[in-house]
Amino acid sequence: MKIILFQPQIPQNTGNVVRTCAVTGTDLILVRPLGFSTASRHLKRAGLDYWEGVNVDFIDDLESYLDQTSCPFSLFSSHAKKNYTDIEYSDDHILIFGSETAGLPPHFFEKWEERFVHIPMIEGKRCLNLATSVGIGLYGALHLAKKP
Repeated sequence: MKIILFQPQIPQNTGNVVRTCAVTGTDLILVRPLGFSTASRHLKRAGLDYWEGVNVDFIDDLESYLDQTSCPFSLFSSHAKKNYTDIEYSDDHILIFGSETAGLPPHFFEKWEERFVHIPMIEGKRCLNLATSVGIGLYGALHLAKKP
């Protein structure tokens, strides 16, 4: 599986996602522009020494990347109607998460509405932290991909 973070803004969140990717053997793709420098001491501190064990790539255009991939993918959003546990996952599935401040671009929803999923939360409350959402989504997808 792969995790994609679309224009992440908070270095500590990205560092924590790197740790999650390291312990699950998951690749990470970061979509520019980032809201921080990858040399940031906060980013390195949050990811500790896990950066070396994770395949991290950078891309500039998520829409083109998704148009060209043959891998299945799901976009996580609190505005989606489908629960993330209600879809089938595969070992090559890509899980995509929006930025902490703006989420994913609205035209993505128009283009890929059937691929959007959400993590259940109490309506009217603030959303989960990005790193927490990635952990829930990734571990759920890994579990569901292994079911017979």
